[in-house]
Amino acid sequence: MSNQTSLLCQVAPALRGVLAESSILPLVTFTDTATEADVTLTLSEGGVMTQLKQAMAKADGPVRRICVEALGTFTVRATEATDSGRVAGKVAVVTGAAQGFGLEIAQDLAAQGAVVVLADINVEAASAEAEALEAKYGQGRAMAVRMNVTDADSIAQALTEIVKAYGGLDLFVSNAGVLKAESVKTQPLKDFQFVTDVNYTGFFLCVQQVAPMMAAQHAACPANTFDIIQINSKSGLVGSNRNGAYAGSKFGGVGLVQSFAMELVEDGIKVNAICPGNFFDGPLWSNPDDGLFVQYLRTGKVPGAKTLEDVKAFYESKVPMGRGCTTPDVMKAMYYLMDQQYETGQAVPVTGGQVMLH
Repeated sequence: MSNQTSLLCQVAPALRGVLAESSILPLVTFTDTATEADVTLTLSEGGVMTQLKQAMAKADGPVRRICVEALGTFTVRATEATDSGRVAGKVAVVTGAAQGFGLEIAQDLAAQGAVVVLADINVEAASAEAEALEAKYGQGRAMAVRMNVTDADSIAQALTEIVKAYGGLDLFVSNAGVLKAESVKTQPLKDFQFVTDVNYTGFFLCVQQVAPMMAAQHAACPANTFDIIQINSKSGLVGSNRNGAYAGSKFGGVGLVQSFAMELVEDGIKVNAICPGNFFDGPLWSNPDDGLFVQYLRTGKVPGAKTLEDVKAFYESKVPMGRGCTTPDVMKAMYYLMDQQYETGQAVPVTGGQVMLH
């Protein structure tokens, strides 16, 4: 990351906090050219936050455009009065959002008033979905960025794009995940490492780069807290037969959630996990080429199963409530975790009773 990019990622989130007029932080858009502004600031050595606060305090009237010399211009847009919903005006980033569960999470957040960023390695599909959300909810309400969660440079580039567009973020949903089910006796190391890299290491890499931006917002506006939510799995709470790579990565994710929660609480960041039960209708399970129903039938994980319907019926029978998990089930837990200010480091099961805390 260049010095200019690093400075941008410090200044923009701090501005969101400094200029906050309510519990919702404003959006801050960046251009790398100097234009006429309400405030012109030359940053010197020392604390960026202090210099920004001093400059804003001296401003004559509302500040809507700030020119930082040798960097560029920041334009501030307050949340529209017509915005409504449980996350109105918040900037939410969802990884793995081009399809399936991640896309449905992004769609629900947009419906509840958030500005949504769809982050995915398949940026073409994510862009199409972002355009659909903008057509439905308004220009500027969604964008797509290419993000490979296993690549720190890719994450940094994506977050820089987000900062340029919105100034920072209020919610980061770590949803991107993969699964390769196979016996420990036969699974190739490359498959085990692939699952671990995406589900476990990818979460670490994302939090490492997201947390400083949220911390800068909180330092400027201490009354506000921000949320990192990992979409984990019931397999992060109980083992999974012939699926050790996935369960291990998810168990590890819960350990990271608890550890990050303890560390980042001082920065106004809550870190929690949601552990859904089986999302049978999504591509992870139902993809006709390599979904879990296909994998489990092929590997003989369900004794006696002859068809995909046999496999599905077997897994539905394990749920006391008799059905798979849905996106609305998960969103209820997500909004609870965001609303609840006295909870961090939790792994909340949403499993229809299949996994119960004890």
